[in-house]
This record gives sequence, C-alpha cells and structure tokens, in this order.
Amino acid sequence: MLVSTDPAHSLGDIFEQAIGPRVREVRANLDVLEIDPEQESQRYIGEIKSNMKMVVSPVIVEEIEKQLDAAYVSPGSEEAAIFDKLVDIIILHGERYEKIVFDTAPTGHTLRLLSLPELLGGWLDLLLAKREKALSLKSMVEAGNRGKKDYLHEDPIIRILGRRKANLERARSVLIDSRMLIFVFVVNAERLVIEETKKAVKILEKYNIPVGSVVVNKLLPDEPQDEFWRRRKALEAVYLREIEGAFAGKSIVKVPLMPADIRAGDLERLAPYFSAVI
Repeated sequence: MLVSTDPAHSLGDIFEQAIGPRVREVRANLDVLEIDPEQESQRYIGEIKSNMKMVVSPVIVEEIEKQLDAAYVSPGSEEAAIFDKLVDIIILHGERYEKIVFDTAPTGHTLRLLSLPELLGGWLDLLLAKREKALSLKSMVEAGNRGKKDYLHEDPIIRILGRRKANLERARSVLIDSRMLIFVFVVNAERLVIEETKKAVKILEKYNIPVGSVVVNKLLPDEPQDEFWRRRKALEAVYLREIEGAFAGKSIVKVPLMPADIRAGDLERLAPYFSAVI
C-alpha cells in the first residue's frame, strides 16, 4: 500500500489517474491512497465534538463547539488529524499488506508529524491524571461511594482518553521498531539539502525513529562533455563524499537523472535502484 500524506499530492500525477482518499488498486499488488488533510481535520474535530456531547452538560456544549471550531484552523490541528489517520491505517491495514509506504510532505511538516506521539503521549497522561483526581474527589463526597473504584472504568472520558492513549502507544511502538519501520530520505547532491537532512536525521534519532536509507536523486551522467556540466559533476562528487561521510552506516542509494519526467511506466526501470531500500 502506498499512502501520500503530502497536501500537494503527486501520486495521481505519477499514475495518471484520480486517486483520492479511498483505497484504490492501481496495478496488481499495489493499492494507493491520498490522505485529504482538510477532510481528516473536519473528521477529527467532528469526532471530538461527538465525544464531548456524551460527557458534558448541554449548557456548555455550544461554547465547547465554538472553541473546537477555532481549533480547526489553529496550528497543529492538521498534523494531529493526519497522524490520527496514520494510526488508523497502521492498526486497520498493518496485517493486510506486506509493506505500507508513506510518501510524506517536505521535511519540516513530516518532523512535526512524527514527533506527535511523544508530545501527545505526555499530554494524554496529564489529562488522565487530572480526570482521575477529579473523579476520586467527587466519589469521596458522594454518599455510598467511598472506597469504590468502578467510577474509573465507567467514566466515558477515561475510556475515550484511554483508547486514544492505547492507539498512540501502538503507533509509537511501530515508529521506533526498526524491524517494522524505516525512514528513507530522498536528497539531491546539493549543500542546503544535505544540511537540512543532517538536522532532520538528528531529530528523528532523538525520538528513536530509525533512519535506514538515504536516496541521492538526480545524479548527473558520467563524463559529461560540456564544460558547465563537468564543473557541476565535480561539485556533485564533493557532495556525494559528504553524504557518504555524514550518513555512514546507512544505505546510500544512488539514482541517476532520468531524461524525462517519471510516470507509472518508468517504475520498473527505477525499481532496481530501490531494492536496497525495501
């Protein structure tokens, strides 16, 4: 299964057909899906509203909905919604497919996405602790409930938060398990791209997310005839050595510049270069 999380999807362009947010088979043994960030954000906020209506007084539901509508356009809500969808895909489809490949957005967006389990985990722990303390105090003042612990299991908020925490921990266990997941960077042999990738690798390693391969894309042909391209090739060789040094211990995959844009019919031609990645 190939899943795009990039708001500027390119899978439809590569396979030259409409794809969208529903799983679609584009060829034998290959299903694809493009996550719609806006649709997922709406679903994410709608689910929260639905949960809140079950556990809060109708008097304050309207005010809460206003706050959630404001959260819909706030920074980070889109990443949270997309991550929620990734968790669903891992849990629902993890055993159905031999491999699931996530085609992610540019580096900064992806790093925010992958750091969410660490951030949300601590936040959920805090919410659970506060809710349990509130329920404990409430039970102490209600007649006949002293010493009872059933309120924790019966409380809908505890159940919702507990379910989200369990899903988050499952996704986190996948993200840090090198037997189940590897992160692959695609770079060009250019200084700024290399520096950005170095920083990104450090951040992923901070969160214990394994980086398996670095794909160096669009390498120039050997022995160019034109002086301009000879100089570019010499500079490329310098950057290749830097890439090999900076990412020592990782698989370095070198892919040549193709004479035309990549389309679905070119995938077999590219496949041998990526055997080391998958």
